[in-house]
Amino acid sequence: MRHLPGVVNTEAGRANGTTNTTLSQYDGYAECVRTQFDTELVSVEQLIDYLFEIIDPYSINQQGQDIGEKYRTGVYSRNEQHLQRAQHHIAQRPDSDKIAVEIKLLSNYVKSDDEHQDRLTRFPDDYCHIPIDLLRKYRQP
Repeated sequence: MRHLPGVVNTEAGRANGTTNTTLSQYDGYAECVRTQFDTELVSVEQLIDYLFEIIDPYSINQQGQDIGEKYRTGVYSRNEQHLQRAQHHIAQRPDSDKIAVEIKLLSNYVKSDDEHQDRLTRFPDDYCHIPIDLLRKYRQP
C-alpha cells in the first residue's frame, strides 16, 4: 500500500481486537495496514480499487496460504464518510454480491511489533500472497 500514489504513510497493525497489546492471544482482530492518504491525490474509491488488486475480495478468512479469521479482508476507518463511500463503491461493482470484504467502523487499532513493519523490505524472500511484480507496480524509482 505504501507505494500507491497519494499514500502518505503505512503501518502494519491489528484492527478491531479487544485488547491494546500484541502480547495477548488472538482477540478478534484482523491483520491490517493502516493507510494514511492525501485526499487531494487519491480517493477512497481509488484505494478500494488498489486494495482489490492485492487481495482476493471473494475469499472469506483467507488470503493466499494464510487462513483464519484474522486474515479476513476489510476496510476499517474512524471516518464514517470513508466507510459510506467504500460501501457505495463496492455496491456499484457487477460482482458486489460475491464480495466478502467487511466494512466497519474502526473501534480499536494496535500497531504490530517492529518485526512486522516493512517486513518485505527487510526480508524480501519472506512469504507474501501478493506476487512480487504486483508489489512493485506502483513503486517510484
